[in-house]
Amino acid sequence: MAEPEVAEPEVMEPVVAEPVMAGPEVAGTEVSEPEVSRPAVTGPGSMSVETWVERLGGPDGPERYRRWTFGTLAAFVAAEAALWAFWVKTSDAGALGSSLVAAVGAAHVGVHLLLSRAALRRYLGAGPRPVGLVALYVAVTVAMAAVGCALLTAGRIGDRDLVTYLIWLMMFYAGPPMLALPPRTGVVLVGAVPVAALGAAMASGLSGELLAFAFGGILFMVPFMAAGMRVTGWSVRLIEELAKARATQARLAVAEERLRFGRDLHDVLGRNLAVVALKSELAVQLARRGREEAVAQMEEVQHIAQESQREIRAVVRGYRTADLLAELAGARSVLEAAGIDCRIENGPAARLPVHTQAALGWVVREGTTNMLRHAQGASRCEVSVRATVSGWVALVMENDGAVTAPRHGTGSGLPGLRERLAEVEGTLTTEQRPGGIFRLTARIPWETAE
Repeated sequence: MAEPEVAEPEVMEPVVAEPVMAGPEVAGTEVSEPEVSRPAVTGPGSMSVETWVERLGGPDGPERYRRWTFGTLAAFVAAEAALWAFWVKTSDAGALGSSLVAAVGAAHVGVHLLLSRAALRRYLGAGPRPVGLVALYVAVTVAMAAVGCALLTAGRIGDRDLVTYLIWLMMFYAGPPMLALPPRTGVVLVGAVPVAALGAAMASGLSGELLAFAFGGILFMVPFMAAGMRVTGWSVRLIEELAKARATQARLAVAEERLRFGRDLHDVLGRNLAVVALKSELAVQLARRGREEAVAQMEEVQHIAQESQREIRAVVRGYRTADLLAELAGARSVLEAAGIDCRIENGPAARLPVHTQAALGWVVREGTTNMLRHAQGASRCEVSVRATVSGWVALVMENDGAVTAPRHGTGSGLPGLRERLAEVEGTLTTEQRPGGIFRLTARIPWETAE
């Protein structure tokens, strides 16, 4: 539905209130019961958890979520830089001690950022294992812990300064190695450095309650941050697997329709062709013997061939005919398989004549196809069928995620729809709205529908 063309003027008309049916199912020509289990499409400021997950499962959801995750990692590294700046500002380490901490802390922050991004890419299978960065990160972390312990031994800082220093350092250290390395190796490395740091702190003179506080803080923060980083990578992978599953589900829906069409053709042609083959063989044998029954057999073959032609035309006609209620239900199924939340108001759809339903059904079919092809970032779609006071039947399809610039001369779907609607004196208008919103509106005179 998102094949934008030059926007045509759209005249808004009052509509006659009709029963609203969300998510129709097709049962002959009857209108289905309203769906109550699925939440309605809400505004961008009030998304439910289900809608949020559905959007992330859409075509561009994984890439968007991956960018958010990388941004979160960068924000976490920025928080580390801010905390080291705060520690340097508030401690009594002196000019030399503050300079040492600032220099080693800046190196730690830089390697932290590089390793976090490389570790996430590795976890997602998009890059090599950053063994060199892990080794450098461990070395910088050990060096920074040694600087803190040396400052305590030299009397440049107090015990409290070293406690906060070590807790912050081990807290920021724990995450990236756990994501970059295999689980067992990561646990060993993430656990060994804090143990060594606490041992060095004890050797430097840290003892008593402050040592216990440092031990407790590190014991809590290190596993917490390591698990948090691992869960972060797992969530990104989960969203990407969800998107792949949605794409596979959409392809399976198309394949299922093709199989249905193939089964229909097989059912129609299989028996008839078998009969034609047998009777043709019988006619050949009779003709070789000079029997007059060969003519009757060939006439029957001709009759079966003509009947097969009629049956094939019926199958193709049924495949090509677009029933409005069936297309509405099919659109919802296909769009939701692609991760697009779809809300439908079918209004007077069940009361429309067959030719009107067919014309509007083609609009739904083509609009759904265009949305899947051209609105890669779509997360929602709204379809409504209304009867206007001025005597028109209006079908409106609106979706987000449309491209911002119209592409002229691509595809023939919309011109073909205009031709179909012109046969029933209908019109088709398209509109590109701000924020990537695309609206497709089809109108048919109610008098024509009658």
